[in-house]
Amino acid sequence: MPRTRTHRAPAVLAAVLATTGLLLAGCANPSTGSANDDPTKPVTLKFWHGWAEKNEVKAINDSIDRFEKLHPNIKVKATGNVTDVTMNQALRAGGGKAPDVVSSFTTNNVGQYCSSGMWVDLDPFMKKTGLDKNKVFPKTLLDYTQFEGEQCALPLLADAFGMYYNKDAFRKAGIERPPRTMSELKRTAVKLTQRKGDSYQQLGFMPNFRLYQNSPDRMFAQWGPRYFDEDGKARLADEPAAKDFFTTQRDLIKALGGYGALEKFRTTFGDEMSSQNAFLTGKLAMHMDGEWRGLMLNDAKADFEWGTAPMPVPDDQADTYGRGYLTGTVAGIAHSSKHQNAAWELVRFLTADTDQVVAFANAIHNVPSTKAALASPNLDADPTFRTFLGIAQHPDSVALPPSINGGQYVLALQDFAYDAESGKIDDFDKGLRKLDDQIDADTLQAQN
Repeated sequence: MPRTRTHRAPAVLAAVLATTGLLLAGCANPSTGSANDDPTKPVTLKFWHGWAEKNEVKAINDSIDRFEKLHPNIKVKATGNVTDVTMNQALRAGGGKAPDVVSSFTTNNVGQYCSSGMWVDLDPFMKKTGLDKNKVFPKTLLDYTQFEGEQCALPLLADAFGMYYNKDAFRKAGIERPPRTMSELKRTAVKLTQRKGDSYQQLGFMPNFRLYQNSPDRMFAQWGPRYFDEDGKARLADEPAAKDFFTTQRDLIKALGGYGALEKFRTTFGDEMSSQNAFLTGKLAMHMDGEWRGLMLNDAKADFEWGTAPMPVPDDQADTYGRGYLTGTVAGIAHSSKHQNAAWELVRFLTADTDQVVAFANAIHNVPSTKAALASPNLDADPTFRTFLGIAQHPDSVALPPSINGGQYVLALQDFAYDAESGKIDDFDKGLRKLDDQIDADTLQAQN
């Protein structure tokens, strides 16, 4: 089953804003802690995480059981379904009730965790115990768990986004394979779309950003954009991919019937996690989603044959096909913990032990986050799942860059994207310059 965070993008973004205020308001004298505790002595660690679904909680508890067998002196008291807001309130307050080990589903907040000192720098712990992070973790995952050279988190499983497609619908339309470029996506989506009068019976692909996982940052990843320059200034107006992305999306909307008609059809879709999911019910023939969706489709016993593939890429970047958007859970050590060496043992086990990472990934159907685990023969052999393993390892796959004010720039991009797709922005060049100015102003405010 999917992790709670992955299918609640609006709620996650709201939490980002709330967390921003909490962190920037001050963080109760953050420090690196003493890190002088003896990890071989008896100790109880408090571990806060966000998993809440029954199968997920069992998987993380099984992981803790494996850890405690290896470290009988360390007991772990786990608390699940914890939001970033709750976690950061506790870290600011400190004291004996605060957690020792923390995890987050929101990689956008890593820049805040590192710059505020709320999560301690893990590099000294890795050096002390001989863990070479560059050999253990894929570069893209390392990039979203550090900020300005400080590695205050490590990846704890990952999500990769690709395409789910209805093979029965493809065969009926005489289409042999999923599209690989944006021009192919447009032709394929139009061919798969079935309308009766003003109503859709089947839509080839829903390009609108408000659908389920269709957030603009995830779709923009197929262009491999650079959001910031070397000085940390927003550069979307100078990024040719940005204008091409929004132009391509608007052209696809037009080809499929127009924004109004598509939005009207979208309102007929059921909840993403319900039996009325638009792909599951056949209303969508192609759909962008994460690796966890396959487990849902299997559990729901979809009445059609489906497959997976990477999302298409721009025509002028056809050689990057196979890439996708990456994100994931991150784990770290609280600045206020008095048991940081023992806490490191737990973090190291959860994130870097190959057998543990593979077992956890298989249990909750997520992408493993180490190089060795990704190559393990013990991983789920289902080819529809292994599509996402390929995306996770593709050299051109991208994640969002960390920022000092977390996901604020993603919210700004989202607002711009909503206006762009609905036709409210006529001049993309002018609009993107205004967006850059807004992002830079938000960053400056966070720094002050």
